[in-house]
Amino acid sequence: MEIEDGAAALEARDLTKVYRMGAVEVSALRGVDVDFYKAELVVLLGPSGSGKSTLLNILGGLDTPTSGQVRFGNHPLSFGSERALNQYRRNHVGFVFQFYNLIASLTARENVALVTEIARDPMPPADALALVGLSDRLDHFPAQLSGGEQQRVAIARAIAKRPDLLLCDEPTGALDSKTGILVLEAILKINRELGTTTALITHNAVIAEIANRVLYFADGRIIETRCNTTQRAPSELSW
Repeated sequence: MEIEDGAAALEARDLTKVYRMGAVEVSALRGVDVDFYKAELVVLLGPSGSGKSTLLNILGGLDTPTSGQVRFGNHPLSFGSERALNQYRRNHVGFVFQFYNLIASLTARENVALVTEIARDPMPPADALALVGLSDRLDHFPAQLSGGEQQRVAIARAIAKRPDLLLCDEPTGALDSKTGILVLEAILKINRELGTTTALITHNAVIAEIANRVLYFADGRIIETRCNTTQRAPSELSW
């Protein structure tokens, strides 16, 4: 599905999510409206429990809303069909999480190849790893890589299928500042060179300075939106 420049890659309207635990109801999202545009980088900022991860999981097809609608490229997501959600995740969405979830017995190249073997139009694993600066680590196992290198393998795995959307949940949360900068540089490079619509969750307000747009969350709602007139490079951030 081709999304035109300047068009909304993803639209969400009046999203709610209520978790029921026995007789207790917890509202994780309370009527969220949001658009993500082609090739933009959006940072989602807010405290734990404010709804950021719940929103990203719904937008990525990992979870279903209690009510509301999500449209991808002007087509509604079929939350009632697990098959349709599988196709959406497989063909259009790349995920990066705080923990790398690499398979210890596979090399970096082989970890990335797991995704390319089921993708419609994948890039070669070596090319994906080169994009994140790991051309010299193709045949290293996760135990032979630093935390930052493992996270960049995870990014290469996510983008090797050429997804329209890259959804990152605390990708630098387990890393020190120097290593985190390398990971952010890799994400920013993917966003700019491939035109991948990118959403990044963080608790670190400084990271918001690399974004086109910042969404501030509290109590299941977006309480403020800020557009950055100038994006700072990760290397310019003061952690």
